[in-house]
Amino acid sequence: MSKRKKDPQSYQNRTYRRFFTETDLVTSQVHIRETDLQILATIDVGDRATELVLQYRLQIENYIVKHPQFSATLKPLPIDNLAPPIVREMMKAAQVAHVGPMAAVAGAMAQYVGEQLIGEGCEEIIIENGGDIYLSRKRACTAAIYAGQSPLNSKVGINIPATQQPLGICTSSGTIGHSLSLGEADSVTVVADSTLIADAVATRLGNEVVDEGSGKQAVARALEIGKQIEDIHGVVVICDKVMGAIGNLELVRLN
Repeated sequence: MSKRKKDPQSYQNRTYRRFFTETDLVTSQVHIRETDLQILATIDVGDRATELVLQYRLQIENYIVKHPQFSATLKPLPIDNLAPPIVREMMKAAQVAHVGPMAAVAGAMAQYVGEQLIGEGCEEIIIENGGDIYLSRKRACTAAIYAGQSPLNSKVGINIPATQQPLGICTSSGTIGHSLSLGEADSVTVVADSTLIADAVATRLGNEVVDEGSGKQAVARALEIGKQIEDIHGVVVICDKVMGAIGNLELVRLN
């Protein structure tokens, strides 16, 4: 498997968002610096979601000012019991996945905003933040897997029963998007009860899909490590023409 370069422009226009087909929900968007949320909810939550994004971003940014290592390290940090809750949960997710806490930031923003909106009366919500999704619906949903230039791109989905929600569905890639990944996978998708843990584990396993002579070996390595990580439902890895999966996931073929 030759070294595959990352295309930072491939996520720029968020073309994968065309696969959202929940026409019974109201669409809102919040874009503040690195945070880029597409929200589908039972009501228009755009204004309130903007307030929440600013609130949670400020908590994280203020913590980084006092603790620069939080944003710089690629390794877990000890839990700071005096940190804001969103920062503490990022630290806990990082420890589960053995990565730096910023690996969970997109999932953290999606889940914290989503949970707050649900608590304030929004009955159902889907929040997508750069490929990381917080999902809370009262019916089964299918999440399509966006895998860039892979021939399997958008050909495979994960069916999520209503009884498993709310949960997180997060994807890391070494070939698309701007987020840091040390691997070469087109997509590593993780499903977990915690969107923060799904995000952090997707980053960790994405880092493990490295050149070992074939795509099959690289995918198998990531999945083997994924088996050892607790608190996740399952993993789907796509690298060029190779796909592998573990866990309690129902995969479906998409047109």
